[in-house]
Amino acid sequence: MKTFVASLGLLATSLLASAADPFSDWPAGKSPREIGARVTKRFIASPHQNFGKPQPPGSITYPEVCTWWGALTFSKLAGEKELSAQLVERFLPLFGAESRLVPKPVHVDPSVFGSVPLEIYQQIGEKPYLHLGLHFADRQWQRPSDEAYQKLSPEVRGWVDRGLSWQTRLWIDDMFMITMLQAQAFRATGDAKYIDRAASEMVFYLDELQRPNGLFFHAPDVPFFWGRGNGWMAAGTAELLRALPEKHPHRARIMEGYRKMMERLLATQADNGMWHQLVDDPESWTETSCTGMFTFAFITGVKHGWLPAETYGPAARKGWLALTDHLNENADIRDVCQGTNKTNDREFYLKRARLTGDMHGQAPVLWSASALLR
Repeated sequence: MKTFVASLGLLATSLLASAADPFSDWPAGKSPREIGARVTKRFIASPHQNFGKPQPPGSITYPEVCTWWGALTFSKLAGEKELSAQLVERFLPLFGAESRLVPKPVHVDPSVFGSVPLEIYQQIGEKPYLHLGLHFADRQWQRPSDEAYQKLSPEVRGWVDRGLSWQTRLWIDDMFMITMLQAQAFRATGDAKYIDRAASEMVFYLDELQRPNGLFFHAPDVPFFWGRGNGWMAAGTAELLRALPEKHPHRARIMEGYRKMMERLLATQADNGMWHQLVDDPESWTETSCTGMFTFAFITGVKHGWLPAETYGPAARKGWLALTDHLNENADIRDVCQGTNKTNDREFYLKRARLTGDMHGQAPVLWSASALLR
């Protein structure tokens, strides 16, 4: 009886602590330090990937880049010096024997690769990483040659003429891929042109794509609120706001779009803490990559005071605990939607394969762990 009463006392203390600070007093094995270390070690032990299939890839793809960046930020924040060193060591062959794996900055997806060397530069200060990362950031805004410019669609030429990236395509995925790279270049150099680019691009996408309910169609011609697509926007907006100076002229507009989205995400979170493959469709399955991205956006907003802690803090905690419940013994996360192109068909999204250990899902676990440690 005494043991039972003592257990109730510990539970009550835990619940009170969680109510006061939803980002503390984690259940055993659920702390961001423990989870982040497990997922980082799993990443380090993994070969270079091509959408989760171990094989000699033509070049490093964006899911690996996003996981790598998350592992780097986690290891730094957690003071895991050995893991940090191993993550840098993983990159070194890309300057030599494995240089063929460095992607070409011809599109938003390969271009985000530059965010990893820029992160390494910020951590260790070695200039080759800076130069490589800035090559990707500057190429994203380099005006095409006259011949290449003429090959662009009239729509894209119009966007380029108004100062936007030639990689603009109005897919919501871009608002992580473009803004992350440019924000990282700003952090590494302090040059305002990079954050101005990212902010201008984000405002354009918000104005063009955000729906009245705060969410985003996968693409203008695909009227479905796909989970991971919205996840890229949620995470990209939160990460951009984290880098954006307080007095930047676009900050208020971006904050408005971010808060509008967060409000709708709060309303669509399932009782178990997850979000659905189609965000507003409770009949669709619950999916982990979008859950991780939305959880990251909630945590970041609460930590920076952009979102009310009493409302979004418990929701973020539920998201984190739900996410960690989906990790298996190998630190691979389950129920990750496979790589998905746009298709104007609800059944297409509902029938996508559910993968385990895919880096689309591993990455936001690490982003969330990092956000909890900031």
